[in-house]
Amino acid sequence: MQFDSFSDFIAMGGYGFYVWLSFGTCALILLGILLNSLRDTKSIMASVEQQIIREERIKKAKQEQTS
Repeated sequence: MQFDSFSDFIAMGGYGFYVWLSFGTCALILLGILLNSLRDTKSIMASVEQQIIREERIKKAKQEQTS
C-alpha cells in the first residue's frame, strides 16, 4: 500500500486510530515485559550474591570449628 502524504499514512485509510492504538498497546506491553525482566534479573542476581556470601560464611565457620 502506498500513501500520497504523511497524513494519509497516519490515517491508514480510515483505520489509523485502531492501527496506531494496537501498535501503541503492543509497544507498552513489550516495554512492560522488558522492565519486568530487568527487575527480576536484578533481584535474582542479588539473591545469588547473598547466597554466595552466606555459603562462604558457613564454610569459614566450619573451618574455624575444626581448627
